[in-house]
Amino acid sequence: MTITASLVGACAFSIVIILSVLIICGLPLGELTMGGQYKVFPKKLRMVLVSQLLLQIFFVITILQMGGYLPMWFSYKTTRIILIVMAVYLSLNVLMNLASKSKKERLIMTPLSLIAAICFWMTV
Repeated sequence: MTITASLVGACAFSIVIILSVLIICGLPLGELTMGGQYKVFPKKLRMVLVSQLLLQIFFVITILQMGGYLPMWFSYKTTRIILIVMAVYLSLNVLMNLASKSKKERLIMTPLSLIAAICFWMTV
């Protein structure tokens, strides 16, 4: 069985989703995001993460659709544009994570973003 870039990208990004859920639940993992400003995210910011979480799930579904693992919701062209936008975002996210003051963010989130970005680009 061949593992495709879309499946690897979805798995890498799913790890980010799991971490986001844990942060939303109040676990002390805030050092993995936003430059490590918060060990435990304030409740108001957790609500913002919920909307981000919904987008993250959408992007995982979209890369799996482009990889042929799920039926397409949109046209091929529209799905491709969505993935290009996400690939650009993830590429910029790699740079932001590398520049983070948080060592945990640099060591954990940078590789996840890099793997996901490469996979999104390969799938496009």
